[in-house]
Amino acid sequence: MTVGGSWGKFLHVNLSSGEHWIEEPPDELYLKLAGGRALVAYLLLRDLPAGADPLGPDNLLIFAPGVLQGTSLPGSGRHGVGAKSPLTGAIASSEAGGWWGDEFKRTGFDALIVHGQAETPAYLWIKDGEVEIRSADHLWGKDTADVEWAIQGELDDKRIRVAQCGVAGENKVLFANVINDINRAAGRGGLGAVMGSKNLKAVAVRGRMRLPVSNRKRTTPVAKWLADNYETKAAWAVNMGTIGGVNSLTPISALPTNNFSEPYFPGHESISGELLRETILLERDTCAACPINCKQVVEYDGGDFPDSPYFRSDYINKVKVAKEYGGPEYETLASLGSACGVSDMLAVNKANEHTARWGMDSISLGMTISFTMECVKNGLLTAEQTGGFLPTWGDAAGMLEAVEMIAHRRGFGARMADGSKRLAEWIGNGAEQYLVEVKGQELPMHEPRAKQALGVGYATAPVGADHMMNMHDTGYMAPGDNLNRVAAVQEFEPMAFDDLGPQKMELFYHEVNWRHATDCAL
Repeated sequence: MTVGGSWGKFLHVNLSSGEHWIEEPPDELYLKLAGGRALVAYLLLRDLPAGADPLGPDNLLIFAPGVLQGTSLPGSGRHGVGAKSPLTGAIASSEAGGWWGDEFKRTGFDALIVHGQAETPAYLWIKDGEVEIRSADHLWGKDTADVEWAIQGELDDKRIRVAQCGVAGENKVLFANVINDINRAAGRGGLGAVMGSKNLKAVAVRGRMRLPVSNRKRTTPVAKWLADNYETKAAWAVNMGTIGGVNSLTPISALPTNNFSEPYFPGHESISGELLRETILLERDTCAACPINCKQVVEYDGGDFPDSPYFRSDYINKVKVAKEYGGPEYETLASLGSACGVSDMLAVNKANEHTARWGMDSISLGMTISFTMECVKNGLLTAEQTGGFLPTWGDAAGMLEAVEMIAHRRGFGARMADGSKRLAEWIGNGAEQYLVEVKGQELPMHEPRAKQALGVGYATAPVGADHMMNMHDTGYMAPGDNLNRVAAVQEFEPMAFDDLGPQKMELFYHEVNWRHATDCAL
């Protein structure tokens, strides 16, 4: 018997030998782990050799959609990616939206486990259960959009979905990410560097197989209910998406500012989601099987915005922002905006374009830049050490230059490309006091001194500081869907965002378990 929502097949590919094989796990494994994050962790614990070099051939790179991916259930458009992290030395486990995971699931596999290291650049082509390792010499060094379009062209199918490492992954930037669909990312932990170290440029997938579901008569009404009720149950996503966080977190001093050193960012209106939507928003996009359209797509091809009093930029008519690279989430508006003291909307959106173009985690990127800025401010870095590169808070040009330097490991960017913790060790002289990281991974754009249970989650998560597998205290300050959901397990009264009492810790336990469960399912 095959468990519903699965094929009963894992695809293994060894890039060193060129071999591939299919593993058929027992049903009990699916019933226990489902898919996604739990499957990634299980396979790493089972198969990763002790002491494996994260950037060596012994590391594994694992792609694992959730058990619901490939079905018609709304909101099931995410997939997991994992490996041993070159940034932290521990597990890297991240999720991405878009369409790649859904397409991969329809090829007839529940997971892809990549072993070894190709001698020369290669990409995988997986179609309806068939696997081929192809040369990627002609793709190496290209931007992510050009890579996807080139693969679709040479395989003569625009419906092919591509996951890839960008130039940053090729250069083994320790927080390089895995980009899929040009502007979606499995962002954290340096998974793109692992992919680049394997000389694996991309995984192209095309699937036309119908996923087996145990009881469609039961899943169809659930899918219909979700489709009919998402506008009220996910109103925040429908209205603004994550970009609403800039203005909503400002009143409780939870918008990270100047490397988390200040409680308030005076320029928050100039990088807000509201201003973005007034000025450079082109359209909104979505992921597989999801009606919400929470993804922003921005474009700037010139022109001023005189009717928007908060729109101030040194880059008006000097840069263009390309629509194919999507648009920023809240994390990027803050990490490359307020965390660096930058209030220039066009500069932040151009930086966001570069993160998708070259494949970098915008959180670790922005926090490494803001850490560098604080070290410059406090006299811990000299022009001699940095080759004359001395960015300061509020320096939009310096922020943009740092993004390019890091992606290409150019000049002082080669030091910054190893992340803030290693940079602090190199600087010495007490630089570590300005670090904002847990277990080597830079903090996301959520202030743990405000969201205090979130801070507990930062400390206890196996991947280090992470906001996706964590509880956000602000969601439980008033009666509503969040408390109603957890009431199925235990009833709680609303709690203040900075409450850290016993009831909050019980709530934290249930919330984190729920998040892990959804990451295995969706």
